[in-house]
Amino acid sequence: MKKTVAFLTLGCKVNTYESEAMLRLFSQEGYQEVDFKEKADVYVINTCTVTNTGDSKSRQMIRQAIRRNPQAIVCVVGCYSQVASEEVIAIEGVSVVLGTQFRNRIVEFVKEYEATKKPVIHVADVMKLNHFEDLDIDEFTKNTRAFLKIQDGCNNFCTYCIIPYARGRVRSRKPESVLKQAQKLVDHGFVEIVLTGIHTAGYGVDLEDYSFYDLLVDLTSKVKGLKRLRISSIEMSQITHEIIDLIATSPIVVDHLHIPIQAGCDATLKRMNRHYTTQEFADKLIELKQKLPSLSITTDVIVGFPGESEEEFNQTYQWIKEMHFNQLHVFPYSRRKGTPAARMKDQVDGNIKHERVKRLMELSTQLQSEFASWQIGQVLEVLIEERHGDYMVGHASNYLKVNVDLPDSSVGHIYKVLVEKQDGVELIGSVVNEKN
Repeated sequence: MKKTVAFLTLGCKVNTYESEAMLRLFSQEGYQEVDFKEKADVYVINTCTVTNTGDSKSRQMIRQAIRRNPQAIVCVVGCYSQVASEEVIAIEGVSVVLGTQFRNRIVEFVKEYEATKKPVIHVADVMKLNHFEDLDIDEFTKNTRAFLKIQDGCNNFCTYCIIPYARGRVRSRKPESVLKQAQKLVDHGFVEIVLTGIHTAGYGVDLEDYSFYDLLVDLTSKVKGLKRLRISSIEMSQITHEIIDLIATSPIVVDHLHIPIQAGCDATLKRMNRHYTTQEFADKLIELKQKLPSLSITTDVIVGFPGESEEEFNQTYQWIKEMHFNQLHVFPYSRRKGTPAARMKDQVDGNIKHERVKRLMELSTQLQSEFASWQIGQVLEVLIEERHGDYMVGHASNYLKVNVDLPDSSVGHIYKVLVEKQDGVELIGSVVNEKN
């Protein structure tokens, strides 16, 4: 009878990627994956520490696994176990504790625990790391879109963020490793690759004479059969003229960028240690929209940062409205122990944060709906992903959701779709022809 393993992943797309890679290692050793809610021989909880909620959710899931099967080997990995390993080790029933390194040896550590029955703990000092830990995925990813992790770590040290302390400084995956993994994903049938990392476009800052732009060029020219390439997130300072030209001319790099702003007020940005002004951001944004009229731009915003007055929030609100981002991801500020912002005065009341999140989310819906209305009469390239009722649904290259009347066999194919109407923030259209 096969041994079973169950995964529970909290947090970001990078964690999702890393869980898929660890699952691949277990599968190669003959393990069968089961749902986390089922009884398993091994549980892996891939933790998050971005917010205090992430910490408590991580602890909750660890205890849940232990209760589900007290005889199971419980492995705790990821950002929370990196920054709070002593808290994790103190939970009775935890078998293996890893931080944000050594995950490529997780099966080996499970075997070590099986042999010794003694907790196995490997948590490195991430601030001293200078190499990227390769973790591959292939057929075990369950989607038409594959994430490809190209770097780890961040050098920015924003005052609100714990992640550099959990992940260390920027380490880039070797270009040949990225290209090999990308080709493998395409060979397994994935139509779109999303480049991801902790600070994705920071790729290459630790490499000699090789930049993020160089990687984009190599991926679009050397990976045979790749139909779409998407950047998960990019800082405005990293959008060079070369990258703009590549997006404008390449049929593979999509016309959508996620560019975090975090605040639309210079005083707030300064306290956040974000290294740009709203004017610098706006100038680049206007240039982008002039050169790439079809470009969709989404962003992240934090509300209720320490010292954010009603006046500062209103500046953010009005500035975002004027810049006309196409969608907002809005987060209330979460006080993280160990970060400079946690020690700042004038912490904002939770009810005020909640109200500001609500106002910005309403603005986001309005901006999304307006952007969707501009697509009516346009022909968009849509990657079909799944069925929703009478329609097959997929994402256009600009990341809008499009509903089309197609058979189930259309999943994984890209179609040119004439947009005929909108339903809220989603679009409805008919096929002009299949692209591939």
